[in-house]
Formats: sequence, structure tokens, C-alpha cells
Amino acid sequence: MRSRLIGGVLAATTAAVLAAGCSDSSNAPAAGTPTPTPPASAAAPVSPEHNAADVVFAQGMLPHHTQAIAMSAEASTRAASQEVKDLAARIDQEQGPEIEQMNQMLDAWGAPRPQPGSTSMPGMPGMPGMPGMPTSAMPMPGMMSEAQMQQLASRSGPAFDRMFLQMMIEHHTGAVQMAQTEQAQGLNPQAKELAAAIVADQQREITEMQNLLTRV
Repeated sequence: MRSRLIGGVLAATTAAVLAAGCSDSSNAPAAGTPTPTPPASAAAPVSPEHNAADVVFAQGMLPHHTQAIAMSAEASTRAASQEVKDLAARIDQEQGPEIEQMNQMLDAWGAPRPQPGSTSMPGMPGMPGMPGMPTSAMPMPGMMSEAQMQQLASRSGPAFDRMFLQMMIEHHTGAVQMAQTEQAQGLNPQAKELAAAIVADQQREITEMQNLLTRV
């Protein structure tokens, strides 16, 4: 009788251990699964080193990105092409974090954020092709007017697709110009790194949109 009791306890204990082992193995990450890493903005504080070009870049690119996201939001309900919808979603995903990063830069430098709805960027002496230009606002390259934004919002289907691509190509071209100016004249290493990423990403998307225009 005693031997049967001991055997039953051992069997129950063994089953419990095995069950616990199975539970642990099912919850453990698979071998080779990468460990999530924090965003770069959270890992690296903004360097205080900056000059006027860095401030102009961030203050100008913020409303530029904001408008690109507004244009992309229209595509989710108005575009006919799934490729256009996918591109617009990608633009939103790319530029949202960049907006946050540029706001952090301006805050770290003690520079004001641009006013909502701004369509111009502050001037800066000595910009290429503008010798002796005063520090006054200047048109932002590739920025759409309010009338153009309203016209885009009134379109749907293939007509929206074509207008969206044409406008976004112009918009991206302006952003590339602004980022290239930052690469040439900026001082802050993180701002220059962001500018390089904008040039690479948006030049690639310009080529993609030019190809899409032949199919929509």
C-alpha cells in the first residue's frame, strides 16, 4: 500500500514538472528571434551642436512632412490603385517618426517649432544662389497651395491616383532639395543623418511614382 502511494506521488510530481516545462518552452522566444531595440530617437539624445542651417532645415521640413501625411491620408479612401494606397501608407509610416525627431531637435536647440499651417520656411544668409539674402521667410520647395490640396481632396479613383502621384513627385523633389541644402550647410550630425535618409528614401519613391504614373 505504501509503495503504491509513493509511486502515485512520484508520477504526479513528474507530470507537473513536464507540464511546467512545456508551458515555459511555449512562452519562450524562438531561437534566433531578434530582440526588439528601442527607437534611435530614444537611444540617442539630440546633440546640442547646431547652426542656423540645421534650424532652418527642421523648421521647414516639419510642415513639409505634415502636408505629405495629409496628402497620403486622402489616398486611403480616394485612391483606386492598391499600389498608390500602399505607397501613401509607407510615406505616412516613414515621415511620422521623422516629424517627432525634428520636433525633438528644435526643442533641444531652444528653437521654436513652426506654426501650424506654415507654408514657408525662414530664410538664411548665404544660401546657394541667393547671396546676401536677408533672414526672411521664403517659399518652401514643393509645397502645395491650399487650392491644390482642395483640388486633390475633390478627386477620386484613377483621377485621384494621377493627381496624387504628380503632386507627390513635386513635393518629394522639394524635400530632396531642402535635405541636400542641410547636407551641404548643416552642422548637427543627427540632422545631417536625417537629411541623408530623406534624400535616399524620397529619391527612391520619386522613381517608384514615375513608374506608377505609366500604369494608373
